[in-house]
Amino acid sequence: MALILKTYLGLLLKALGNTMLLTLLALVFAMVIGLVFALMNVSRNRIFNCIGVIYVDAIRGVPMIVLAFFIYFGVPQGIKLLGAENFRLTALQAGTIALSMNCGAYMAEIFRGGIESIDKGQMEASRSLGLSYSASMRLVVLPQAFRVMIPSIINQFIITLKDTSILSVIGYPELTNTGRTIAGNTFLNFQTWAIVGILYMIVIITLSKIAKKIEKRIKIDEQ
Repeated sequence: MALILKTYLGLLLKALGNTMLLTLLALVFAMVIGLVFALMNVSRNRIFNCIGVIYVDAIRGVPMIVLAFFIYFGVPQGIKLLGAENFRLTALQAGTIALSMNCGAYMAEIFRGGIESIDKGQMEASRSLGLSYSASMRLVVLPQAFRVMIPSIINQFIITLKDTSILSVIGYPELTNTGRTIAGNTFLNFQTWAIVGILYMIVIITLSKIAKKIEKRIKIDEQ
């Protein structure tokens, strides 16, 4: 284990940085996607409702690895058939898109649950004061819902972080892919995967502790 740390610690830390970068990018885009489809799901427009439900159900029904292969291999080939011969996606771009779409479907449900947890009287009161539906949602409902959703968003961040390991199949140099390379070079599988597992645990346990502290703080503020 000491030999691996001495020789490959820099590479492992870089891979961990790549993992965190991909996770953060995916979470940012996923929050936008999730908010859009959550608003569609709670909208009074039946067409928007239908679109939101279809997206969430479709994406959650496809395994992450299949989605990654489709984005990385399938989409460029489909676009090339349309005449764009030089189009291609890097592993980071494809990984970000795949993770964002997958995480976005789950974020949509988190946002929907958060919005629906706010008393309907809040919306009715803001509308009675002359605010439009969109203004009431933006200024009154969403700020309150966001406080409720913070622990769930952090938990989804943890899940997304672990899902980055799946993207080793498209060659993105995240932690799992780098661990596989090191294990192949050194034949020290036990030591290599123990180190990789410890690095994941450090980050995930830290995020879990943060989520619990935020959740406790929210409960104290609500009392």
